[in-house]
Amino acid sequence: MRMARRSTALGFGVFGVSLAVLLVRFLVPRPVSMSDNGDGFRVLCGAGIKWISKPEKYVHLVYEATPGGCDPTYPLSQSWLARLAVVVGSDSDLNLVVLGVISSVLAAAAVAVVVVGLPYSLRVRLPVAVGLLLVMADSAFFGYFSSTLGEGTAFLGILLAVGGLLLMGRRWLGVGAAVTVVGGLMAVNAKVQTLMILPLLIIAVLLVTRSRWLPGVLVVLALAGGTWWAQTAVTPAVAPDGTASARPGDDSREINMVNTVFLNIIDGHHDTVADLASLGLPASFGQYAGNGWWHPHPVTLDPHYAQYRDRLSRRNVVKWFATHPDRTLGILNRAAGDLLTARPPYLASFDAAAGLPPAAQEYRVPLWSGLSALLAPLGLFALLPLWLFTAWRAWRHRQAALGVALAFLLTTLVGQFVLAALGDGIENVKHQVVALFCLLVAVILSFCPRPKSPAAAVGETPR
Repeated sequence: MRMARRSTALGFGVFGVSLAVLLVRFLVPRPVSMSDNGDGFRVLCGAGIKWISKPEKYVHLVYEATPGGCDPTYPLSQSWLARLAVVVGSDSDLNLVVLGVISSVLAAAAVAVVVVGLPYSLRVRLPVAVGLLLVMADSAFFGYFSSTLGEGTAFLGILLAVGGLLLMGRRWLGVGAAVTVVGGLMAVNAKVQTLMILPLLIIAVLLVTRSRWLPGVLVVLALAGGTWWAQTAVTPAVAPDGTASARPGDDSREINMVNTVFLNIIDGHHDTVADLASLGLPASFGQYAGNGWWHPHPVTLDPHYAQYRDRLSRRNVVKWFATHPDRTLGILNRAAGDLLTARPPYLASFDAAAGLPPAAQEYRVPLWSGLSALLAPLGLFALLPLWLFTAWRAWRHRQAALGVALAFLLTTLVGQFVLAALGDGIENVKHQVVALFCLLVAVILSFCPRPKSPAAAVGETPR
């Protein structure tokens, strides 16, 4: 019981210090965020604000309320925090400063629950707390928390879910289950790309609670039911051809396939004619090599596009990747470099009132992203050893909740990496940032020593 009280006190202490650090980092000398890359309307619409997005060179710190609002095409959990920020604010506008404060509270809580969930002494817990706090505060991630982009809640949700798994492993079933459900729903519903986290988290929950099946089943039902409700409680998505579907992401699925084919495969640097033939596309489409969906001269304007549109399908693209392993490996290697690059150059950090040049970025806390950027030229030669190291440490901790948490992070980051690398040929540095976040958290936790006994892996007496 004394150990439980000490862990609780440690958790509140880590939370308080982390929150103070994050608030100073956010507000001094002025607030930082991430500018709209053209997708911000999704989060804003989910918060009831109609907005026509376009790539911005500055951050908008306040979005004015719109009469009637709008209906989101699919849910993003960042909209949930944005709605909360509207409620907490003094009027019906969305103030990104309020959103950033709310996210900082959640980020501090996420660091604290992970530290409490680790069955170690302060000698191990405190360095982990510092490492995780530096990840949350890193310039590659922190700006998303106060932005209209979806990645912020992916970071928060993943770290909260990891903390929840660790707490359940220490027999803190009630608290751990609640934290896992909240974090899991945030992470899974952060973007269409993160829906694949759901089955991985379900498996992790069942492994952690395998000797106490009822709490695990309840958590799984809450995660699955909450995700189903979130994904079906919105207006059906409208695809580019004007058709409606209840599947999330239908309004961007065709866009992604066009970008994948004409930026990753038909890129103008390989055998264009042979690649077109492999995909069942006419040789005349070679004129669009390297032209994505938003290019002034895209394939969608070709008079024969409608005839061959069905060839731009996931099944056809996956078949091409499977039958061209050398090219696929090259795409993955380039994507590994994008992942380690960490920060796209076009997302500004400041509003216009800061008096800085357009698209100016801040580098207040560049530790982890700076180190990863140094490794970026190595591509897979740097990424694969880090994966293998994490897998080895997960195996070493396989009898403890930490091993499950590491396996969850590893499978999530590999899945996010492959989806972003092969599923969309544009903005790949930004689309890899969730995978990079998982990688850094996994590497930090991998340095935790192996418990000397199964009892040490469990921790407190059951509560």
